Amino acid sequence: MLLQLIQILYVLVSIGIIAFVLLQQGSGAQAGSGFGGGASATVFGARGASNFLSKSTKWLAIVFFVTSMGMAMYASKQATGKGPAKVDLGVMAQQAAKPAASLPTAPAQNAPAIPMAAPTAAQPAPAATPTAAPATAQPATEKPTQPAPAPSK
Repeated sequence: MLLQLIQILYVLVSIGIIAFVLLQQGSGAQAGSGFGGGASATVFGARGASNFLSKSTKWLAIVFFVTSMGMAMYASKQATGKGPAKVDLGVMAQQAAKPAASLPTAPAQNAPAIPMAAPTAAQPAPAATPTAAPATAQPATEKPTQPAPAPSK
């Protein structure tokens, strides 16, 4: 129960970090203030949103890392056997309780056996790489072309 609450907190903190990082202004955002970008100062106070958002992001990041380390230590204790090693099988817990003898078995299929012949001295072993036939000269079937006669003047 406690682990589930910590996981819910973990997800909410990660969503909050994402939202606060996306709300922050970049370093080049000052150029856009002449086109109506200065309205955010009225929402978060005279100092603007940068101070509030940066402090909030810092504290959310601290909570995120502390929660991550806590869940990692909890998981490592369970893996080494020092903590409670209760495995939740869910629906499959009912199947694990049945003895193996009560499970149905597949019918045996009689497949015809094909004997494999071993190579004998009369049968040479196949070559690892096929040998190429020697290249033979192809007879020329085309006649050489005659140059075109020069035009007369």
